[in-house]
Amino acid sequence: MSKPVLEKVLKTLRTRHAEIRSWLGKSRKEEISLRLGSGVSLEAAEHEVKQLATAISKAEREELGRCEVCHDEVEDHLFEMDYTACVCLEHLSPEQRSRLENELELSQKVQRALLPQAAPSIPGWEIAAFSQPASVVGGDYFDFLNFGDKARAIIIADVMGKGMPASMLMANMQASLRIIVPEANAPNDVVVRLNRLFHHNISLTKFVSLFIAHLDPHTGQLSYVNAGHHPPFVLRRSPQGVISFEALRPTGPAIGLVEDSVFTTGETALNRGDLLVMYTDGIVETRSGSAEEFGENRFKELLDRVSHRTVQEITQEVRTQLHAFAGKPTPDDDTTLIVTKRNT
Repeated sequence: MSKPVLEKVLKTLRTRHAEIRSWLGKSRKEEISLRLGSGVSLEAAEHEVKQLATAISKAEREELGRCEVCHDEVEDHLFEMDYTACVCLEHLSPEQRSRLENELELSQKVQRALLPQAAPSIPGWEIAAFSQPASVVGGDYFDFLNFGDKARAIIIADVMGKGMPASMLMANMQASLRIIVPEANAPNDVVVRLNRLFHHNISLTKFVSLFIAHLDPHTGQLSYVNAGHHPPFVLRRSPQGVISFEALRPTGPAIGLVEDSVFTTGETALNRGDLLVMYTDGIVETRSGSAEEFGENRFKELLDRVSHRTVQEITQEVRTQLHAFAGKPTPDDDTTLIVTKRNT
């Protein structure tokens, strides 16, 4: 596995070993008995401490996470999910593979349950979204919440990386936003607090790009913070039928990248017939069989052609075109799209 992953696991093992050992050494017998329950003995807890010490020793010698069959290193995502993994995926027995598949299937169901099950119903507006992970679970996140002043929050985020580690970080971010957003009245307040929370909790190899919009459905006024995310587009149709694109560019760094970040607030307005298109980089970085990227220009041309349709039809056409371009239904990167349209 990569050195950053091994170092992260080693740090976690050392912390867990120290905490359990300290708890066993300082706690009264009655407390230990209560916490262990009737089915676990003190010897079992002491054995856990010894097992952690052994794992730490192996990690320090860079022997932890080596396949017992081929003696190569096990895959990063498997090692992060279970530091005791000692067999590469290709060498798993049918029973081991089945158990892993069941665990991944459960993780997928949990993540799907965390994401919105339906777009909000806002009179005079249409909203549609889709999200497809590159593997069983992914690091893309989107949500529809309400600010403290009752304005609508539309959020999209992309955790660097994919798979289980990214999905766990995504779930943590979702939980944080669902607490912070209802207490705030502006996107800047949300992002400042979020960055403060996550800066020291995210591995240095990871950060999160995020775009959060504060939408007043009555006036169409939109204020936003773009924290290092791909610029969403506002599409407007002129009286002559020509579509223009307004890019909502970053107003601050990605979450977790810089501790004392300054996030400014952008302002725009959505008028009747205008579209707001928010997406993650999996859209524009989709590759064909010849390694050609779908790209921003091709994406904008597609949006231009379908901008007159309903948001559900737009999102479906984007999915269809991405699958046709890639030549396969499963993307190489997590892919998320949100389309919002004002009708009145």
